[in-house]
Amino acid sequence: MNTKNLTLMAILVAVGAALYLVIPGYGEGMKPDFMLTMMFIGIFLFPDVKSVFLLGATTGIISGIFTSFPGGFIPNIIDKFITAFIVYAVIVAMKKLSQHLVVSTMIACLGTLLSGTIFLSVAIYVMGANVPFGLLFLTVVLPAIAMNGVVFFIMYPIITGLLKRTSFKTALHH
Repeated sequence: MNTKNLTLMAILVAVGAALYLVIPGYGEGMKPDFMLTMMFIGIFLFPDVKSVFLLGATTGIISGIFTSFPGGFIPNIIDKFITAFIVYAVIVAMKKLSQHLVVSTMIACLGTLLSGTIFLSVAIYVMGANVPFGLLFLTVVLPAIAMNGVVFFIMYPIITGLLKRTSFKTALHH
């Protein structure tokens, strides 16, 4: 694993954390998880098992630390880890198609849907949080899908455009 690539992945996670901290909450203080968006960008740029493992683990831990959801630390780790590998599998399976911005944005939106569903399921059914799944899905997960999709659609081309001019060894250079 290349030190430059590790640095870029760390920057993506840091940007996601910064976005999470500055975005105001809605629906009882819940926030969209822009670390998820940065994780998806990292997976698109570095589609290998080691990178996906690191991105899933770090975004899960940092999201868990910053979460405002009661008992949300463990559900964040579980959901990011599972979501990272499923999104990775989709990207690998759809190698040529996933290079198109609209398709990659759809993958990010579906990844957000998956992440929100896993998070709420683990929080409610495993951790025993006393919150309504349907209400939180409608008021938090669905808006997060839209917001993450828009942020991904805007940021991914900017990041890839910048990286094409560098010596970073990403999926863009293969």
